[in-house]
Amino acid sequence: MADAQAANNKTENAIVCYAPTMITTNGIWQGDNPLDYSLPLFILQLTLVVVTTRFLVFILKPFRQPRVISEIMGGVILGPSVLGRNSTFAEAVFPLRSVMVIETMANVGLLYFLFLVGVEMDITVIKKTGKKAIVVATSGMILPFIIGAAFSFLLERDDKSMSRGTYILFLGVALSVTAFPVLARILAELKLINTELGKLALSSALINDMCAWVLLALAIALAENKTASLASLWVILSSVAFVAFCFFAVRPAISRIIRITPEGETFSEFNICLILAGVMISGFITDAIGTHSVFGAFVFGLVIPNGPLGATLVEKLEDFISGLLLPLFFAISGLKTNVATISKASTWGILLLVIVLACVGKVAGTLLIALFYQMPIREGVALGLLMNTKGLVEMIVLNVGKDQKVLDDESFAIMVVVTVLMTAAITPIVTTVYRPARRFIPYKRRTIERSKPDAELRVLVCIHTPRNVPTIINLLEASNPTRKSPICIYVLHLVELTGRSSAMLIVHNTRRSGRPALNRTQAQSDHIINAFENYEQHAGYVTVQPLTAMSPYSTMHEDICNLAEDKRVAFIIIPFHKQQTVDGGMEATNPAFRMVNQNVLANAPCSVGILVDRGLSGGNRLTANQVSHQVVVLFFGGPDDREALAYAGRMSEHQGITLTVMRFMPGEQAVDPVRQPNGDSIKPRLLTVETDSQRERQLDEDYINYFRMKTVNDDSIGYVERVVNNGEETVAALRSMDNIHDLYIVGRGQGMISPLTAGLTDWSECPELGAIGDLLASSDFAATVSVLVVQQYVGVGPLGELGTPDSSGQPSDELSSIQQMNRYPSPQRGQNMYYSP
Repeated sequence: MADAQAANNKTENAIVCYAPTMITTNGIWQGDNPLDYSLPLFILQLTLVVVTTRFLVFILKPFRQPRVISEIMGGVILGPSVLGRNSTFAEAVFPLRSVMVIETMANVGLLYFLFLVGVEMDITVIKKTGKKAIVVATSGMILPFIIGAAFSFLLERDDKSMSRGTYILFLGVALSVTAFPVLARILAELKLINTELGKLALSSALINDMCAWVLLALAIALAENKTASLASLWVILSSVAFVAFCFFAVRPAISRIIRITPEGETFSEFNICLILAGVMISGFITDAIGTHSVFGAFVFGLVIPNGPLGATLVEKLEDFISGLLLPLFFAISGLKTNVATISKASTWGILLLVIVLACVGKVAGTLLIALFYQMPIREGVALGLLMNTKGLVEMIVLNVGKDQKVLDDESFAIMVVVTVLMTAAITPIVTTVYRPARRFIPYKRRTIERSKPDAELRVLVCIHTPRNVPTIINLLEASNPTRKSPICIYVLHLVELTGRSSAMLIVHNTRRSGRPALNRTQAQSDHIINAFENYEQHAGYVTVQPLTAMSPYSTMHEDICNLAEDKRVAFIIIPFHKQQTVDGGMEATNPAFRMVNQNVLANAPCSVGILVDRGLSGGNRLTANQVSHQVVVLFFGGPDDREALAYAGRMSEHQGITLTVMRFMPGEQAVDPVRQPNGDSIKPRLLTVETDSQRERQLDEDYINYFRMKTVNDDSIGYVERVVNNGEETVAALRSMDNIHDLYIVGRGQGMISPLTAGLTDWSECPELGAIGDLLASSDFAATVSVLVVQQYVGVGPLGELGTPDSSGQPSDELSSIQQMNRYPSPQRGQNMYYSP
C-alpha cells in the first residue's frame, strides 16, 4: 500500500491543480484544515526540518559529524525512506502539491548562501596557493572522475535521451568534488587547521571547488541541450560573458558605492537592497542562459570587494540563511531520496564498490603526489581522506542531475548514500590513521624563578580584544628587556571559531598593506598587531611574533598551552574576564573568557599570570625613560608568591620602577586553619595540593633573604613586614595601604593553607585569582589599581621539572631543532591551531 501511494505521489503520475485562494486558511473554527493551505503547510514543513536537523546535530555532535550530515539525514528520515513510508504522514505533511513551494524556498536559501560564500571568499587566496596545492587538487580529481565514468557503465540506463558523456560528467563531478566549507569545519575540530597538512588540504579543496563549478556549468549546459551542440556552445559563451560583465562592470560600480560611503558609517538601506536584488537578477540571468541560478549568485558574491560592505552583508544574512533556509535545501535532497529504490543486492554491491573505489582513488591520487613531495605516508593518506569530504557542491550536482533527468531515483539515492557515508567516515578514520600525538618537548625554564638572569625570557601574551593592549605593553616594557636578557613576546589573539569557514582561510594569509579589513575580527587583529609592532620598533631588546588562534572557547586553552610548550615559554599572561567600567567597578565581558582562564591555569606547561586591567600609565611610544611605575608585591609565602617576587625582581632592575615588597607574617595569635584549637585535625573544605609547611617556609625564608641581599644597595626597592593574625587583619592591612601604587603583584596561593587568608575564600567571587587576588580585583576594594595574579608552574618531578635537560643551554642545538620542526611539522605541532597573520 505504501509503495502504491508513493507511486501515486510522483510528478509523472499526477496532475496538481493550484487554486489562488488556497494560500492562507480562514481558521480551524471555520472548519478549515490548515494543512490544506500552502502557507501553514510550509511553516509546518520548515519547523519539522529545523527541529529534526537540530536534534540530529545534537545527537551526532559527540561523534564530530559535520552539520551537513545531520541535515541530509533529517531529510531522509522525513522522506519516503523512513517516515514517508507511512502514506498518511506523507500525504498530510509532504504532499505532492507542496513540492513547488518548499523547493522554491530551498533554492532561494541556496541562492543567498552561495552569494555569501562568494562574498567571504578571497580571490587573491587562489592566486597565492602554491603549485603543490594545485597538483594535489588535480590529482585528487582525476582518479575519482575516471571511477565515476566506469560507474556510469555499471548502472545501465533505459533512458537514451541523455548522452553518455553528460551522464559521465555529472557522476564524475559528484565523486571527485571536495566540499571546502565542510572540510574547514572538520579540520578545525581535529585541530589540524593550521598545520601544513591542514593548509594544504584547504587550499586544494578551494581549487577543487572552483574546478567543480566550471564542470558543473558545463554539465548543465550539455544536459539542457541534449542534441544541439551549438546551443551548448552559446550557453558556455554566455556564461563567460556574464562573468566578465560582473568583474568589469558590476565590481567597479560596487566599489564606487563603498567609496562614497564615509568610513565608519553604515551603508544605506537602498544600497543593501540594491545588492540583494542583484543576487536575484544574477540568478535569473544565469538560469535564463542555461546554467544554474546559484552560479550567478556565487559569481555576484565573488565580485563584491573585501571590506566593510562584505562584513555588513554577512552580518545581515548569515544566521537567517544558514540556520533556516539552507537546511531546507539539504532536507529536500533527503526527501527526494528513497533508499527502497536500491532494491537489488547487486546494486548495493555496486554502491559499496563505488564508495571504496572513489575513496581509494582520491587517497591514491593524493598519496602519489604526497610521496613525490616527500611527505610522510601517514600525512599523505590523511590528506587523501580529507579530500573525500563531500557537502554543498556535491548535493547541488546531484539535485541538478535529478532535475535534468540525468540521474534516476535509484542513481540519485545511491549517490546521496555515498555522500553521507563518505563524509561521515572522514573524521573517525582520520583520527585513527593520523593521530598527532603530543611529542613532549622537555625544557627546564618553565618559570621565571628558574630562568637564568642573563638568558632570553619568553612570554606568551593572550589577548581577546584590543582594550587590554596598552596595559599589557606597559607591563612588558616594565619587565626590563635588556641586552643580556631580552624578551621574546608571542602575541596570541584569541578568536572564537564560528560556523563560517572562509574567514579562517582569509586570516591565514597576510593582507596587502593599506587594504581594509574584511571583518571585525581581522580589524581587531590588525589593531593588536600594529600596536605590538610599533612597540617593538620603539623598544630595545624586544622581539614580537604575532599569532592568532581560532577555536571554540571550550578547547581554546589547548591551543594556548600547546603554543606555550612548542615555543618553550616561561610565562603566560592572560587578561582577566572582567573589565573596568567608567565608575571604577568591574563588569564581566564574556563568561567564556573565565572558562578559558581556568582551563589555562589547570593545564599550563609554565607559569601563568592573570592581569586585572585597570590601566597602567605610560606613553604610546615607549622608551626606557618614559616608564615610571610604583609596584608592590604582597608576599604571603608559597611557590606562587615566590614566582611573583621573581617577576617583580626582574622589573625592579628597570630604572623607572619603584618596588615595594610587603611581607605578611603570622602573629602570635594566628591559628593554623588545618587544626582546631584543641589540636584535633579537620579536613579542609576545599581540595588542596598537600605541601610540606616547614619546607615551604624555609624556601620562602631563603628566597626573601636572597632577594634582600641582592637588592640591599638599591634605594628604589623597599621591604616592609606586616604582622597579622587572621583574614580580617589582612584585609584591614590591605585597605590601609597608600594609594600610590600602579600595580599589585600577588601569588595565587594555590594549595597554600595560611591563617593570614583564613575565611577570605568563603565569599570570593573568582577563586581562580586566589584569596588576595580576588579581594584586590573586586569592586569593593577602594584602590582601582591593576593586579597581576601569578601561578608558578609546579611540575610533576621532585624539583618541579620534567624530562631531560633543556637544549637551550646550547643555542646552536636549539636553533637547529626549531628549524627542523619548522621544516617538517612534528606531531606536536600538528595539534596547534595558531597561525602567523
